[in-house]
Amino acid sequence: MKQRIPFIILIWVIADFYFFHAVKTLTSSDIVTWGYWLIDALLILGILFFTMARKMNRAPGVISILMAGLLLSVVPKILALPVLLLEDIVRLFQNFPPRHVWVSELAVVIAAIPFFSLLYGMIGGRHHYKVHKVTIPFADLPKAFDGFTLTQLSDIHSGSFTSKKGVEKGIKMVNAQNSDLLLFTGDLVNSKASEMEPWIPYFSKLKAAYGKYSVLGNHDYGDYTKWDSEKEKADNLVSLKNVHHEIGFKLLLNQSVQLKKDGQSIALIGVENWGKGGFHKYGSLTKAAAAIDDKEFKILMSHDPSHWEAKTLEHEKHIDLTLSGHTHGMQFGIEVLGFKWSPIKYVYEQWAGLYKRGEKYLYVNRGFGFLGFKGRVGIWPEITVITLKSI
Repeated sequence: MKQRIPFIILIWVIADFYFFHAVKTLTSSDIVTWGYWLIDALLILGILFFTMARKMNRAPGVISILMAGLLLSVVPKILALPVLLLEDIVRLFQNFPPRHVWVSELAVVIAAIPFFSLLYGMIGGRHHYKVHKVTIPFADLPKAFDGFTLTQLSDIHSGSFTSKKGVEKGIKMVNAQNSDLLLFTGDLVNSKASEMEPWIPYFSKLKAAYGKYSVLGNHDYGDYTKWDSEKEKADNLVSLKNVHHEIGFKLLLNQSVQLKKDGQSIALIGVENWGKGGFHKYGSLTKAAAAIDDKEFKILMSHDPSHWEAKTLEHEKHIDLTLSGHTHGMQFGIEVLGFKWSPIKYVYEQWAGLYKRGEKYLYVNRGFGFLGFKGRVGIWPEITVITLKSI
């Protein structure tokens, strides 16, 4: 991340330079000029300081404010940039006459659209829950489970919550789905088990006839905060595991269970976090699935979707359906009329929704909560309802 900071600032300065000239075309006020550059200077200094500081994780509220400010400042200007650049190309062949007022007005209007969209995402987007329903057909699904429904939640990130009313709204929407099974695919907290304490009464209300199961995500191990000792970190993980129990979830740690219905069964597998790149690889699918017959229908909970291509698809045992989260859809993107885009797609090939390879499926949940940027724009918090279909 530190290596990217100079590049981000360079893009920011270029966009700022062009957009400022549009502003100056519309007003010559010194107050506007000073205010324009003062805001940028404060944001740049703040981001540089908290990026370089070793105790960055001790000021998450300040970091969130800086991230929000960065998005509000940079994104609108970048999207307005093509209009101003196009005018400059025309002006190049005209000996650079003064800018047209109407072009600057158009640039400001274009910038205003993402600005207010981002602003809404920070104010209301974080609890703008969306229910995504999908039916998946399987040839090897036992007939007793035809029409069986499961609700998937992921990436709660309770340490980011501030609105009890907003969280309660989401909990009620989950229970309203009346699914047979409830599965949570990791990242209950940002760093510490104590972040979940105020929210235990709310998440304890979640219910499902065939039980509630969960796995750990990369943030649940306490790897992103500074501890006074290894024992303190280990105790935190024990506390977090207890929290899963308190809210009624059976935590699967490289383990599997059988779900039985009308004399037939399917297997539910849960692995600890396994992620590509610099993420820890605590998970072992081989260990988790050791006791399961290969012919049995299998659902795998694995927090990081990169595990699917790296390990699951080629595993010796056929995994019918994998459920993941982790990406949050970057909490920013576009989903309109079947079109889906987010910058996270350039990092994760499977980043939101349903994917298929042969007879194996992966569903990536967009996340229930939020992290870093305290909001969502276009990629809304998700409650997934999957119906299993026997064919």
